[in-house]
Amino acid sequence: MSAPQRPQKDAYDLILEAIDSHIYTPGDRLVESELADRFGVSRTPVREALQRLETQGLLTRDGRSLIVASLDHTQMSELYVVRGELEGLAAKLAARHATPEEVGVLRDMLEADKALQDDPQALARANRRFHKQIHLASHNRFLVRQLDLVHRSMALLATTSISAEGRGADTLAEHEEIVQAIERADGDAAYEALRDHISKAYITRLKLDAAKVEAAE
Repeated sequence: MSAPQRPQKDAYDLILEAIDSHIYTPGDRLVESELADRFGVSRTPVREALQRLETQGLLTRDGRSLIVASLDHTQMSELYVVRGELEGLAAKLAARHATPEEVGVLRDMLEADKALQDDPQALARANRRFHKQIHLASHNRFLVRQLDLVHRSMALLATTSISAEGRGADTLAEHEEIVQAIERADGDAAYEALRDHISKAYITRLKLDAAKVEAAE
């Protein structure tokens, strides 16, 4: 008996994944025919996916072309404010509602991620999985939906704050504090730990952006 086949990703998921993994970065032009060839799909689902991504604000128009959108300083600030509050709420609810198995998964993730400290891209992917697990452990589908939208917008930031020197180790230490609070079922501490984690990531990103401006002058 053959193993069940994994469902194929549709064009929307493929393009979104490519943006999230920075194959396509802010300002890159997305061409319908090239995307269809790249992902081995027909042009109609690609066209529909591009229209959907444009509606969601992940793509924008540059004349007749569609390009990956970018976030200016104000938009980035607004995004981090919303992310901090929603992520904090997810951690608070996870402290109340997470099952022992879900907490165990978070603990296993922490242990596995220790081996990734010197690989910023791999740690960034692991970081997204860790946060997603907290979202799911909140057991609030409406919150999970809103956080999915926030994290899609995070893909419009061209680099990850984890790439900053020393940020990998700090990220894991902050994750440890979050998990400990969830394990204790201390919702307030979990909320504060995750909000503080997002705040530190934002500060790091501001420093990275400032360094880029200085280097360009």
